Amino acid sequence: MGAARSRENGYRRIAAGQYGSAMDLDFHDDPAAFLEAAGEHLAADPVLSTVIATVTRRAVDGVDLARGTGPRWWLVVREGSRVVSVAMRTAPAAPYPIYVMPMPDAAALALARALHERDEELLGINGAMPAAEIVAAETARLAGGEAWVGERTRLHAVTRVVPARPTPGQLRLARPDDLDLVLRWYLAFDVDAAEQAGRDGEHRMLEPPEEETLLPRIEQGRVWLWDDDHGETVHLTAVNPPAYGVARIGPVYTPRERRGHGYARAAVAEVSQLLLDEGFRVCLFTDLDNPTSNRVYEAVGYRPVVDMANLVVTTPARA
Repeated sequence: MGAARSRENGYRRIAAGQYGSAMDLDFHDDPAAFLEAAGEHLAADPVLSTVIATVTRRAVDGVDLARGTGPRWWLVVREGSRVVSVAMRTAPAAPYPIYVMPMPDAAALALARALHERDEELLGINGAMPAAEIVAAETARLAGGEAWVGERTRLHAVTRVVPARPTPGQLRLARPDDLDLVLRWYLAFDVDAAEQAGRDGEHRMLEPPEEETLLPRIEQGRVWLWDDDHGETVHLTAVNPPAYGVARIGPVYTPRERRGHGYARAAVAEVSQLLLDEGFRVCLFTDLDNPTSNRVYEAVGYRPVVDMANLVVTTPARA
């Protein structure tokens, strides 16, 4: 029997019982409807749900990411009347990866099979392990292809900041006239982060940088710069718009010629403390293949929350 589908209030419901589960997959087209359905679940563990919460809140508030041509939806996974997980597909650029939160294995299998049934090509899966790995493996099996890990990441949180050693210069908020520099460093971060991790290509930023999205962040006081003792700007630490009381730091970038002076550790420590003092819970992602950044954040006081990954599915037609 095929999956049972109905459409009401802007979303598609797929019963997952055929996959050995009593769960329903509710696909929402409207981010506001998704938040209404999943808000309590997101708020229950706001550090873990930071990415979906911030991206969705920006969509609801109209401060959206660039709209691509790929699929766009939010998913609520229910077991009976209880929400047990969420996922989304909002990436504006190919391969339009989905982002999954921890979910029962049966739900991860059901998600992969539901997307396959409706001919929604899935070549990228990001999110919490092992759910992301299960979706990727099942998608590859159904397509006759292979799944592999493109990037391993880890979500960290800090509750007590370890002060950095004295570092020349000082932290300041970025100003609108810093926009060109901020954009240039956001773009440079993409390439340099991958290089530091020993990979070719670019680091997969959660939110591709654009002037239209960076300027509001600067104006909202969410981008900090470090000026050295000669007044030259040498480092950037940014923060994503908070959601459910959680502020996520990133990106953190020091140009290659300015590294090794402690700017990143000093800036992240100071920004983290400022956010904690404002009452936020504070987190960030690290690339597990970048030992330098992992050492920096551990020294500041960040501790692991959950391992995540960016996985790629290669199908025979794209091999």
